[in-house]
Amino acid sequence: MRRTTAAMLMAGAALWAGAREPTGTPGAAGPMPVLRGPYLGQSPPGAEPALFAPGVVSTGLFTRDVAMTPDGKEFYFSALQGSFDYAAILVTREVDGRWTEPEVCAFSADPSSKTIEPAISPDGRRFYFASNRGKPAGRERDFDLWVMEREGEAWSAPRPVGPPVNSDAAEFFPSVTRGGTLYFTRESPDGTSAIFRARPEEKGFAEPERLPGTVNAGADRFNAYVSPDESLLVVCYAGLPGGLGGVDYFALFRSPEDAWSAPVNLGPRVNTKGHEYSPYLSPDGRFFFFMSPRMVEDPLAGASRLTRDVLLSMHERPGTGSPGIWWVDAGFLKALAPAPRKEKTP
Repeated sequence: MRRTTAAMLMAGAALWAGAREPTGTPGAAGPMPVLRGPYLGQSPPGAEPALFAPGVVSTGLFTRDVAMTPDGKEFYFSALQGSFDYAAILVTREVDGRWTEPEVCAFSADPSSKTIEPAISPDGRRFYFASNRGKPAGRERDFDLWVMEREGEAWSAPRPVGPPVNSDAAEFFPSVTRGGTLYFTRESPDGTSAIFRARPEEKGFAEPERLPGTVNAGADRFNAYVSPDESLLVVCYAGLPGGLGGVDYFALFRSPEDAWSAPVNLGPRVNTKGHEYSPYLSPDGRFFFFMSPRMVEDPLAGASRLTRDVLLSMHERPGTGSPGIWWVDAGFLKALAPAPRKEKTP
């Protein structure tokens, strides 16, 4: 996320603040159900997207951003208050075969700062996120990247990634390769954003490089997820030809020579006419997770007129227009890759 997306964050629901009493509304957050098995015990989706863990992860709150530990036993996601005054990272863990109720992570619980966009390195040793923690009044929109190291069953205290990754500009949406290269979004003085990457060095990172115009195309681009082997990049574009709405997901494929393919729209299977801007691929590569405001049901739920109760039910049900987390079988991404070029015969 970057400053110019702030307006996109104005619609949403109140931030999760613990368990809520049952409302009787299907899918609304209530007592934590018993969930066992991989991916919170959810039935794997096929070629069509499904709302992920309705009533537990996708609850009707403004929910986005996914990160998982390599063993799949910790699932992190972000939740925002509608006007973006509050934002936090939540976690649910598989403990003794059963998933715990989502709770705000301790490092993310201070209401005076905003913490979003978790990213865990493929080896599970580092946890990155974006936050405005420590910023003085007047610079609340100036986010930096932070990192924690794995220490047994817990994470270390957060520390800023520091220069040259963090700068006077705002940095967002970290994503890490198996080799430790950090991809991220940096905001420009004009309010637009671009995708950068920084190669690891012995004591941090090399000077970040702005990726070429093939990647940084369109009117604006941001929030890029990179696959562990650095062969795939899913970028959020606004104003790119071929888009279906305000912000769409596009895939780009990297060659062994470090050249990127042209962006390919992920299509109506994933994109809508709204704003989608938080992609993620599960550690096993099987599923593509993404934030979307798409609807899974009629927000009126059979009502013939608007009432206060109808409006409240929209607020409390997932899949009625507030951004939630969706997942789909990731196999379709391979079909988007350009065919390998054939060698010319002499």
